[in-house]
Order: sequence, then structure tokens, then C-alpha cells
Amino acid sequence: MREEAVHDGAVDAVERSMVRLRRGMSRRRLGKAAIREHNLPVDVQVLHVVDVVDEGPDHDGQEMSVGLVAARLGVDASRGSRIVAEAVKSGYVRRVASQADGRRIHLELTDAGQAVMEATRRTRHEHFAKAMGGWTDEERTEFARLLSRFVHTYED
Repeated sequence: MREEAVHDGAVDAVERSMVRLRRGMSRRRLGKAAIREHNLPVDVQVLHVVDVVDEGPDHDGQEMSVGLVAARLGVDASRGSRIVAEAVKSGYVRRVASQADGRRIHLELTDAGQAVMEATRRTRHEHFAKAMGGWTDEERTEFARLLSRFVHTYED
């Protein structure tokens, strides 16, 4: 890493902001808000599973599996299996035989899972729109472009 990057004020500000954002997300504020605002009969952990399954695979040819859900949630395979089982039991996710290999199972959302996702997206949209309420259209567009670029390069 370049020495000047270590002392870059913009990088420092991004780092502090991302930590604050992570803390807010770790308190599951948006998930709890969606559950509360839409009176959703779902546990926050199950909501995270629904969200991950809705996101879909990382690339063509990949299927949503319990292992992929666990990896995205940052939990071990055993914990991932338990919360996926809860999402299935709750009726939001279903296990389906793989089209590529009938011995494997992949996950998909049920109609109830889709409804939960739509309500959750509305809540997120409302909260993010409120946070950017005083911004111009140009500022919102530029922020979206830069944030998408940052996330894309950060994940690589």
C-alpha cells in the first residue's frame, strides 16, 4: 500500500463511515424495521436467509445452496443449515432438486418469501430515500455510481 494512502483523509472518512454503517447493520435495524412496519411474521435470522436466497447465485451455473447462504451470512455450515431449515419450516424458502444434478438441492423463495422480500425492499428504500432526502438528483446518482464501484472493487 502506498504510504500516502495510509494518511489519506478521504480514506479515513470512508473507513469511519463504513464502521458506523456496519455497526448499524449489525444491530439489524433495517430488518427489524421491516418486520415492525409491515407486521411480518418472520424472525430476523430467517429474513437474512430470505434476503440471501433472493440475491441469487454469484455467477451463471451456480445454484443457491445452504453452503452459499452460510458463506454470505458469515456463519458455519451447521448454523447455516439450521437457519435455512427454519426459513423452509416458516414457508419462505423451499428446497428444490437441482436441474444440473438431481442428487443436489438448491434453494428458492416461495410466494410468501417473495412477499417478505418486497416488503423489506420497500422499508429499505424508504429509509435510504429519507437519508438522502436533501440531496439533489445529481448527488444521489453520483453516490449510487461511486458506492456501486466501491463495493464492486472491494469485493474483488
